[in-house]
Amino acid sequence: MAGTFEINMVSFIDCSTMGDFSEVDHQRQTTVDSLHQELQKLLQTAPGGKADIFRTEFESYKRLFHRFLHESGSAIQWGNIQKLPDNAVLNYDSLKTPTEKEAIAQMLRKLVVVKLNGGLGTSMGCTGPKSLIQVRNDLTFLDLTVHQIEQLNVTYGTDVPLVLMNSFNTNDDTAKVLHKYRGRRLRIVTFQQSRYPRIDRETLMPAAKNLSTSANEVWYPPGHGDFYQAFYNSGLLDQFLQEGREFCFLSNIDNLGATVDLNILSFLLNPSSGGHGSDFVMEVTDKTRADVKGGTLIQYENKLRLLEIAQVAKQNVDEFKSITKFKIFNTNNLWVNLAAIRRLVESNSMQLEVIVNHKALDSGSNVIQLETACGDAVRNFNGAVGINVPRRRFLPVKKTDDLLLIMSNLYSIQDGTLVMNPVRMFPSVPLVKLGDHSFGKVKEFLRRFAAIPNMLDLDHLTVSGDVTFGKGVVLKGTVIIIANHGDRIDIPSGSLLENKIVSGNLRILDH
Repeated sequence: MAGTFEINMVSFIDCSTMGDFSEVDHQRQTTVDSLHQELQKLLQTAPGGKADIFRTEFESYKRLFHRFLHESGSAIQWGNIQKLPDNAVLNYDSLKTPTEKEAIAQMLRKLVVVKLNGGLGTSMGCTGPKSLIQVRNDLTFLDLTVHQIEQLNVTYGTDVPLVLMNSFNTNDDTAKVLHKYRGRRLRIVTFQQSRYPRIDRETLMPAAKNLSTSANEVWYPPGHGDFYQAFYNSGLLDQFLQEGREFCFLSNIDNLGATVDLNILSFLLNPSSGGHGSDFVMEVTDKTRADVKGGTLIQYENKLRLLEIAQVAKQNVDEFKSITKFKIFNTNNLWVNLAAIRRLVESNSMQLEVIVNHKALDSGSNVIQLETACGDAVRNFNGAVGINVPRRRFLPVKKTDDLLLIMSNLYSIQDGTLVMNPVRMFPSVPLVKLGDHSFGKVKEFLRRFAAIPNMLDLDHLTVSGDVTFGKGVVLKGTVIIIANHGDRIDIPSGSLLENKIVSGNLRILDH
């Protein structure tokens, strides 16, 4: 949730004329009461048969709003951060690898795979769900996910279900494509995360006025931290528990490295063989310069916590970004015990820090939306632990920079899983920076490549301006191509660029 940040409620409630905290509390309570009244009015406009659904969602929304009013800023004080205990983050290489086929099948029968499918592809110039963008060999994120899990089911004779958590933005379009997977050895089920009204910044009241006709822009999906409550509300959590399922593997659908890992599953289900009864595992990986803004695990008040950059005061941001002090970051690949989720939701004891995101509507109104992050739940679960996994388990596609890597000869696809080309001499992937103006949208990006270059020996690529690539181009080492405004650079077919800077007049210089 890039661009979100915490704010202090004193910016909304004027306390300058108040004599004591009881008056502040009174104003907060008045605001809460007014919100409840507005939500009740909204419920009266619900379409036929849907009032109960919205009423359930609004109960969670009220709790979130109440915490927003009463929790000023981040709950984490920088000076109170403790050193991580030695056993807080385990090395992936220390996990045992299961080998017996029937034992693996028994483990898989206790697993549910959940993909976060609420995002749109608008940031990459696409309409509809991001999961439907073609990323490799005409296959979409969803195609690859289906193939991965189907292959598990075929190999081990199991029925691992795929669960998609959609948002109201992606639900209908996703439903339209699911028919093409009929007949596959895979059960796909979906549920929709909550739909909350955005809050007018001036009045702190819902911007939505009607559940039947309000435009989508006055509503929002409240971040992936909503998973726990929405999964429970859907009835799927109880259903899977009745089937004997014990854990869910939760990840972003645009992370092509987030595949079912049998070593981690075995660690969770077999405490006697190396596990220790964890209800929650967060996959982390080593931080690089490209990941300095990623959330990291810390010890705080003797509990494992996720620290996001949005929770860090300005004077501490540089220290937060330090690879020396904070060596790992959260991949958002999470393994969570289903019974523990139910227990926490039913007891209303799931604590997630409120993230405040500012937006401007097309109408000109300034609004805020209250969100939570699913990784922040780590503090609520018994025996929570991080596992430092290889970088191959974190291959997100957030921009066309990432798409270029995925489409290149750095990878091949085996059973829906991306596999690094063994010919590459380095385990890390190149750092790629493409100019947003010319390469930021998928359609424009594809138009600029007659064929994806050979990148097996590439370390760093920066491209800016009006640049196109012919067929059979080979890039090695560090390559920087800059077309100045008004200039155009066409890299000829068959070109080899190794440690070169290509300027606007096509001068090629040694780097």
